[in-house]
Amino acid sequence: MLRRTFLTLALLAISACSVRDAACGRPPDTTSTGAAPVDAPPAVSSADPASGSVVVAFLGDSLTAGYGLLSDQAFPALLEQQFAAEGYSVESINAGVSGDTSAGGLRRASQVLGGAHVLVLALGGNDALRGLTTQQTQENLSQIIEQALGKNVQVLLCGMEAPTNYGEDYRESFRQVYMNLLRQYTGRIAFLPFLLDGVAGNPALNQADGIHPNVDGSKIVATVVYPQLRMLVDRVG
Repeated sequence: MLRRTFLTLALLAISACSVRDAACGRPPDTTSTGAAPVDAPPAVSSADPASGSVVVAFLGDSLTAGYGLLSDQAFPALLEQQFAAEGYSVESINAGVSGDTSAGGLRRASQVLGGAHVLVLALGGNDALRGLTTQQTQENLSQIIEQALGKNVQVLLCGMEAPTNYGEDYRESFRQVYMNLLRQYTGRIAFLPFLLDGVAGNPALNQADGIHPNVDGSKIVATVVYPQLRMLVDRVG
C-alpha cells in the first residue's frame, strides 16, 4: 500500500513546479500546451569529439535534474563518477527540467542531442498531469527516439508508472506506451522498465517530501541505470 501511495504522489509531484513555484524557483506555467516551460537552454556538450570521451545526454524531468540535490548528487553525475571509477571516459550532460513532459522534451531534443553519443530518455511521468494522452506521449517519445537514431545516437529508454488514482485502465495504457516503443524499436534501443525501481515507496531513500530521491536514493537510481547504460557506452567505444 505504501508503494502504491508513493507512486501516486511521485507522479503528482514530478510536475510540482506548476503548483509549488517557490520550491522550484520559477513562475507558474501559464501555457495551454500541457508542457512545462523551459527557462533556459539545457546544458550542451563542450567535449572535444577527438578527446575520446563518450558524451551521454540525459533528457528528463525533476528526477533527472536532481530536485533537492546538489548537481553532483543527481544520478547523471553519479553515473559519470561510476564510469570514471571503472576507467571509462564519460561526460554526462544533465538536461533534466523539473515539470517537463514528453512534449517539452521533444522541443528540446535537437539541442540536447548535439554532440551526444548516448541519450538516456526519462520522460512521460508528467504527461497525464498536463493533459497529454497516452497516444501523444508515445508519439512524442517516438519522435525523440527517431531524432536520436537518425544522428546515430544510442538510446536508453527509461519507463515510468502512472498514478494509481488514474485507474487501472489508464495505468495499463500508460505502461503499454513504453512496451509499444520497445517493440517498435526492438534491437535498436535499450530499455529500463522503471527508473525508480528499488527507490519508490522507501522513505529512507527519499527526501522529506516523500517523493524525490535523496542522496542515497539517487545512488540506487544510478546503480539501476548503470548496467544498461554501460552496454551502450561500450558500443560507442
